[in-house]
Amino acid sequence: MGAIATYRGLLSNRPLVRLLAGEFTSHIGDWLYLVALLVIVYRESGDPLLLGIIGGARILPYVVLSFPAGIAADRFDRRLILLVTDLMRGGTMIAMAVLAIVDGPLIAIVALAIFATCFSAFFNPAMGAYLPMLARDERELGPANSAYATLGEISFIVGPALAGLLIAFADLSVAFIINAITFGIVALTLIGLPPGRPGMNAAADTVNDQADATSAPGSTDESAAAAPDPATARALFRSILRPIAGLTTLDLVAGFLFGGISVITVLIAVDRLGAGEEATGFLNAAIGVGGVVGALASGALVLRANLAPPTLVGAALLGTGFIMLGLVDTLALSLVAMAIIAAGALVVGVLETTIFQRVVPDVIRGRTLGAQETLSTLTYAAGAFLMPVLVTSVGYFEVLGLGGIAIGIAGIVAVILVGPAMRLAPMEGTESLRRVSRLPLFAGVPPAALEAAAARLVPVSVANGEVVLRQGDAADRFYIIEAGSFAVDQADGTGEVGRLRVMGPDEVFGELGLMHRAPRSATITALSDGRLLALDGPHFLELLGAGPAMADVFMERYGGSVSPPA
Repeated sequence: MGAIATYRGLLSNRPLVRLLAGEFTSHIGDWLYLVALLVIVYRESGDPLLLGIIGGARILPYVVLSFPAGIAADRFDRRLILLVTDLMRGGTMIAMAVLAIVDGPLIAIVALAIFATCFSAFFNPAMGAYLPMLARDERELGPANSAYATLGEISFIVGPALAGLLIAFADLSVAFIINAITFGIVALTLIGLPPGRPGMNAAADTVNDQADATSAPGSTDESAAAAPDPATARALFRSILRPIAGLTTLDLVAGFLFGGISVITVLIAVDRLGAGEEATGFLNAAIGVGGVVGALASGALVLRANLAPPTLVGAALLGTGFIMLGLVDTLALSLVAMAIIAAGALVVGVLETTIFQRVVPDVIRGRTLGAQETLSTLTYAAGAFLMPVLVTSVGYFEVLGLGGIAIGIAGIVAVILVGPAMRLAPMEGTESLRRVSRLPLFAGVPPAALEAAAARLVPVSVANGEVVLRQGDAADRFYIIEAGSFAVDQADGTGEVGRLRVMGPDEVFGELGLMHRAPRSATITALSDGRLLALDGPHFLELLGAGPAMADVFMERYGGSVSPPA
């Protein structure tokens, strides 16, 4: 229930929802286009070595441009970068469709694919830096990443499946046209979103100074966010070097394997399984199915304070899937292996992204993403180039089995190197809410729901004699007393005011009016200087629904009372 409430809360973040919806549409076109491109290349050449060369060459622009793209994402409006890349890629898809229709030369189609990739290289650093800017607080980052990954994997089902149908029943030029249309849709979406200039919002930076291994001076200083001087940038990079090395280790191994998988699905479908070209789309769709399962699982796992155990589980699943794919020789079992690979990959990917956003300050997030992508792209290109040759000359089991073992080891190394950054430091108010959660009032509320509520608590300082709530006012907040004493006074029908009781630390008030959507039933006045933690009404009602017993406790406690707290 806590996880459901957390993800339901994402729907109220309209800019984030619009971005996710637009990118979901674009991803469908991307996968449709990629499958069609690989099939055209193999259909025209019939050469696994050429397929590997083209698969690797298509992503080489990432090697050259990812770091400059990251610098651009730290200097310019990230939303504008995304808009330009989508418009340019959409135009390129139209040109590729024309070539496919007129049966133009294969080298021209490949050249346009590489040209489109030059703009795609600017997408990932900009998107990776822009999405956290739309999150309203750091605790929303993990769920946002999970939602993005889930939609991406659904598109991985739809896109390749459509590609399979197009291969069987239509002209492949339609794939390029559809992809161009999706780029147009996401461009229209981006026009209406908030600007993404570096330093405008650094929600994720609030935890950068909470873990000793990852803290860095100036990480939350928005005034310096737009253009840190070189010395500051180097200091920030050094402060995050160890955890980034851990994440990059896992990325490098996974990059090589996925670079190979992206190309050899054609070989597996046609040569090893004898299932025909259309099975290429189905194998990729199986990855999408497994990816959805993994993304949904990561949605719950990413809410955990310690991300090390789920990261190890994801790496183990990923390795098991590769070993299985090397062993089986039927389409059905190959589909299962692909699904297992994808489930593990999505768990690892979402958790990695969330850890990255916790660790890396907004001011250097783009260039750090760019540098990391440059390294992972090199291994991805190496995998795309070498894997077709290796599996046909050495053997599927030997290559994929060894890869599965390597990914498991890389997961262990990553957890060790990332260290304390795997665990989210408690936010302000977490301990107070944890103490309060022991009250019968909160019986049955899941830890994840309490963690989500803690992220939304607002500290309120009060002075002696200050009125916090006034009888008859509209109910808007729920309060936890951290320090001080507070009087509960209530006026009867004649206007006579009586004191009901005095409250102290770890007691709560304000809940009844919110639950019944009624005016405040009493006046709360500070009897000393004190401190409160406030939770806005809608967030309190989410917490109320998170525990199966919570509403019943409220009714038992207050149902027949004539003088409850306000």
